[in-house]
Amino acid sequence: MRTRIYYRGPDALVSDDRFVWHPTTAPQVFAIPDLRNVGLVQAPARVRPHAAAAAAVAIAAAAAGWLLLPDPTVYVLAFLGLAIPGVAMMWREPGRWELHAQYRGTAVVLYSSPDARVFNQVSRALRRAMEDRRPSAWGYGLAAA
Repeated sequence: MRTRIYYRGPDALVSDDRFVWHPTTAPQVFAIPDLRNVGLVQAPARVRPHAAAAAAVAIAAAAAGWLLLPDPTVYVLAFLGLAIPGVAMMWREPGRWELHAQYRGTAVVLYSSPDARVFNQVSRALRRAMEDRRPSAWGYGLAAA
């Protein structure tokens, strides 16, 4: 029997019997029949761990420029004018969409993406794969005599 593919992208594959996510590390493979309680979660935006260090470096560089340059006012103001928006842009990482489930009794994150369009495509493909595995309510595989 041929394997049916519901979604194939650069970071995920959904077929009729497995879900494969390719994060930055090794691929994570989940058997679809073993998935329970699949749900969608929107993870809130959060502060990046290195943002505070970048802000501290920018402040230290401005202080050093203020002390070392002969006429520091223009240079320090120009530096801060460029550094503040840069630090502000990298301060928060955007919210992410995540698929959570119970896999063989363990809570797992099946998939995560900041792109809502791609996330919706993957979650719909998983939903279709799970629905197609359910037995039909119209006959239970029985033949009429």
